[in-house]
Amino acid sequence: MTEVLSVASEVFPLVKTGGLADVAGALPAAVAPHGVTMTTLVPGYPAIRAALGDARPLHRYDNLLGVEAQLLESRLGSFPLLVLDAPALFQRSGGPYGDSHGVDWTDNWRRFAALGRAAADLASGLLSDRHYDILHAHDWQAAMGAAYLSYAPLSARRAASVVTVHNIAFQGRFDRAIFDFLGLPPHAYAVEGVEYYGGVGFLKAGLYTADAITTVSPTYAREIRMPEFGMGLQGLIATRQDIVSGIVNGIDPAIWNPQTDTDLVKRYTSATLANRKTNKTAVEAGFNLSPGDGPLFTVVSRITWQKGMDVLAGQLDVLVAAGARLALLGTGEAALEAQYRAAAARHPGRIGVAIGYNEKISHLLQGGADAILIPSRFEPCGLTQLYGLAYGCVPVASRTGGLADTIVDANEAAVTAGVATGILFDGVTGERIGDAINRTVALYGQPAVWRSLQRQGMKADFSWQRSGARYAALYQGLLARAQA
Repeated sequence: MTEVLSVASEVFPLVKTGGLADVAGALPAAVAPHGVTMTTLVPGYPAIRAALGDARPLHRYDNLLGVEAQLLESRLGSFPLLVLDAPALFQRSGGPYGDSHGVDWTDNWRRFAALGRAAADLASGLLSDRHYDILHAHDWQAAMGAAYLSYAPLSARRAASVVTVHNIAFQGRFDRAIFDFLGLPPHAYAVEGVEYYGGVGFLKAGLYTADAITTVSPTYAREIRMPEFGMGLQGLIATRQDIVSGIVNGIDPAIWNPQTDTDLVKRYTSATLANRKTNKTAVEAGFNLSPGDGPLFTVVSRITWQKGMDVLAGQLDVLVAAGARLALLGTGEAALEAQYRAAAARHPGRIGVAIGYNEKISHLLQGGADAILIPSRFEPCGLTQLYGLAYGCVPVASRTGGLADTIVDANEAAVTAGVATGILFDGVTGERIGDAINRTVALYGQPAVWRSLQRQGMKADFSWQRSGARYAALYQGLLARAQA
């Protein structure tokens, strides 16, 4: 049995701000059938501490990067969970990374360095009755775990390390002055170490010291070697390309399944697609949309530059002119939110906007809208297109990252062969998005073709079964190399 310590800054269903939480929450069950026992380590935010009740203390730190802390043991469903309980770092109102106004905590470097330090301690034998073969760190918030393993191991024996990049745009860059408080040896502050453009880079440090690097799709693993996607780390990724691989995220069919989803007004299968009409009517009512013959598009997204929401905003008049409608659920940049509100005011009954996020509504939108727009400039994996495929909500997306890996474009050959599952476009420009909208409207006007798109998407297997096997094979390969 391979023992893995997975370290993440959030985990579903306890704390979630994005897809990272879904992955961290799903991985233990995904790898379990393949001979892997996974323990998850997370920070002790108020929501997590409240959910734990009476957790069992395992270890106490009198001084973990300047604060008192303890490691608590609990369960995440049927799987082991460890919590770094450090009240000075994590017991505060607001979100995991910032205050209630969205401003980052100024001590995020200390908070997530402490998480990495505790992870490295555990992975190198802190607890005499616990043994871990692999430390799997997710994104910059956990990446220092790999660096601490490499530069400041607790003992001579240490686990192998994996760093997964969920989004390379978020890197954990801090001022040079914090290095003196990290407890690393002086030689760690170097270009071939944790130094990054004159400061300290948490993700960079993890990528440099990891034994294996993964991203959340094969295309993204290739893209981040290019300047336009690598965000300054493309050179490092290129030099380590032999240990870089991409594994597409999965989705949990126990949560995302239109046949069993209690958040839908009416459930359905690929054989009963007509039932989607009831959900569509509920979406129209909830977003104050008038009925129409054209497709109902949805957007469920952060309203940001990365997601292409600025360019899409300029094409909403095109969407309405094509006879389509839009129901948008999301939150993000205030200026962009205002553009979508203005479009809704300009096109009453044709565009409906709900600023914020609601899990129940997001399920209903997937189960009732005809197509989901995903015009991302880059998308490491993406989950909304996977939900769309599973729900017969046809994805209309830019050809990048995991979107390119999971959607089969409805070109003439693919439609004729009956294998198409969505609409892809190249380049996030107004013209390309407008063309994709018009292509979608034309395909929607061919009922037999549209039903084929829906059913092919619903047939695809994007559960964690295949991805779990790939992660397990990665872990076992690292273990075999360590034992050779």
